[in-house]
Amino acid sequence: MRVEWDASREEQELDWVQAALDGDSESFRLLVEAYESRVAAVVTGMLGEGPDADDVGQEVFIRLHHSLAQFRGESRLGTWLTRIAINLCLDRLRARQRWHKRFLGLEEDEMRPREPRMDGETLLDERERGRIVRRAVRRLRPSWRAVVVLRHLRGYSTEETAQTLGIPFGTVLSRLSRALKALREDLGPLLEMGPTASKENVA
Repeated sequence: MRVEWDASREEQELDWVQAALDGDSESFRLLVEAYESRVAAVVTGMLGEGPDADDVGQEVFIRLHHSLAQFRGESRLGTWLTRIAINLCLDRLRARQRWHKRFLGLEEDEMRPREPRMDGETLLDERERGRIVRRAVRRLRPSWRAVVVLRHLRGYSTEETAQTLGIPFGTVLSRLSRALKALREDLGPLLEMGPTASKENVA
């Protein structure tokens, strides 16, 4: 779940930003430590675990280092970093899709095997159900996937999701509705089976 910052933590964060801008490497390290788990959750939600996620996670903080002077404090640094992470993930997904189409003649989601269709009698432990659902999320089209990751994995409100992605409120609702419909069609009764149906496990 996403971290809720109190006012004193926000002030500390701004102090770290200013110190990092003044060349204090320790303050920049503290910023990285404060946000690395949040960035990792977003990136693995979008890309899955593996070299691509590792590369993008590192690139987020490289971008932060290079563009920190552009941060004006108009939004929280975490929101700004999440936007960078999502955009880098979307770039990586587009690159994957181009590669698959050029060299294999396939769309990216065709490369991922579908999970076996399950009925209400199928018994799976919570970890296995979570794994299956997360894989299904990564079969969604990227724009839908981004909304599901932010709303359900990170617990953002619809308004926060819209602000982070830079899209209208109604677009978030539309993409979320389509994404959840696609997940229900893909997974069937699995979404109704136990704790994994809760929102934190949908992504």
